[in-house]
Amino acid sequence: MMTLIIKVICVYLAGVGFGMIVNLPLRAFNVAGLSGVVGWLVYYLVSLLPSAGLGISNFCGAMAIGLFSMIMARIMKIPSIVFDVPGLVPLVPGSQAYLVVKSFTVGDSHLLGLYAAQLVWISGSIALGFIAAEGVFRVWQQIKAYRSIFKRS
Repeated sequence: MMTLIIKVICVYLAGVGFGMIVNLPLRAFNVAGLSGVVGWLVYYLVSLLPSAGLGISNFCGAMAIGLFSMIMARIMKIPSIVFDVPGLVPLVPGSQAYLVVKSFTVGDSHLLGLYAAQLVWISGSIALGFIAAEGVFRVWQQIKAYRSIFKRS
């Protein structure tokens, strides 16, 4: 349990730190850190499921980041990309990218193909998660708009 708390604190600090690097507005730092925590916790919890692999875990984490950032963007009146990018930092497949480059330089084509496939799979899952979050948010806004129209009449 203690290691999970330490990991959550580190993910929060990574989001805030990346926010400092890309010069986010001061009032967005905490939400940027929370965006990373939300995405990483969803990723971690889904990865604990027995049938969930890297793709599903990253998809769900990216979708959680996307939805969280769009909701917080409406609340704080800041573009959602401000919360998307720092939230994405914990999900970036850096180790797979390193292993791809390492396998390429060593000349191990078997491992190169394996790690490259993992890299593409994870990156694609993250991209699809953001796309799905955008779609879910737009459908939710349409439903909200239709409810307000029918409420008035």
